[in-house]
Amino acid sequence: MAKILVKRGVYRKMNFAVENMMFTLARPLDAMTGRIQVKNDGQLPGDSKQVYIEIASMSDVEMVVNAAAPAQVVAFSPAVAAESNETDEQAMDRIRRRFRILDTMTKATINGECRAMIVTGPPGVGKSFGIETQLEKASLFDKLAGKRTRFEIVKGAITAIGLYALLYKYSDSKSVLVFDDCDVWDDQDALNILKAALDSGKRRRIWWNSDSSYLRKEGIPTDFEFNGSCIFVTNLDFSDRRSKKIAAHLEALQSRCHYLDLTINTERDKMLRVKQVHEDASKDTVGGLFSSYDFQGNEAEEILDFMWENRSKMREISLRMSLKIADLFRIDSNDWKMLARETCIKA
Repeated sequence: MAKILVKRGVYRKMNFAVENMMFTLARPLDAMTGRIQVKNDGQLPGDSKQVYIEIASMSDVEMVVNAAAPAQVVAFSPAVAAESNETDEQAMDRIRRRFRILDTMTKATINGECRAMIVTGPPGVGKSFGIETQLEKASLFDKLAGKRTRFEIVKGAITAIGLYALLYKYSDSKSVLVFDDCDVWDDQDALNILKAALDSGKRRRIWWNSDSSYLRKEGIPTDFEFNGSCIFVTNLDFSDRRSKKIAAHLEALQSRCHYLDLTINTERDKMLRVKQVHEDASKDTVGGLFSSYDFQGNEAEEILDFMWENRSKMREISLRMSLKIADLFRIDSNDWKMLARETCIKA
């Protein structure tokens, strides 16, 4: 197997910096993703046998021609070192790039060029908003023409038979189903249906082999061909979710999907995501993230500074939390910090 020397990178799952460490590549090097998948033979902490290491540029890695010759190895250092290797601007550029990739992949899914995608990241950072924005744009003409929209967003619980019926309803090409924190991961029947729906073959045929009065009542056949696409939005990291019971199913499902980790895993990353959204929005709208609040001074900066100072104690660091605090500022501009400490910070 090919060997690679990582001169500088970040193993973000465990929040460790990687410097001058040699690994065996688990997958071919892909310069587009900004990360490499390598085998973990004890170089990095944790039980994962294969891990992703983020790199800022291709100059941070080097293919090793003579793997038998010893390479210089410097032990990994804790999260503080990881953060010192990446400036705030570099981190925001990394996060911004991931969300641009999300937009690109969502458009490809809408156009039927991408069969399925899994998007993972913490709650409240704009995963769903970005996807829904692209879907709304794509469905604008359908709405103007009074046609049924070609997408559906599914949240909450869903049964296997409910999933089967939903896939039938949106089985046409260029139809998109978005499962937004929809709990299908622990249902083996549902996972089997999804595996059939997202199979890599030219024809994706799905069967329901049990008698069902519900399907008869709804006029749904016991088998059909699925030509649509699916997007799964989740807060879960698949590598932490693989129980023995469903491990093979999740592996098979992930192999059928493009997998995009938004790489927002630390308190710092989450705060920088909020700051990045505010800065980007400020280019087009007065007030940026807080444009609807009609702030007249430096209220936005005060709110973001408050969140940064209390980042380790916040109940949640997210775009939603920044707007909650803005609500408190509007309620009482004098004592908003007291209100925020009582309602937004852990006791």
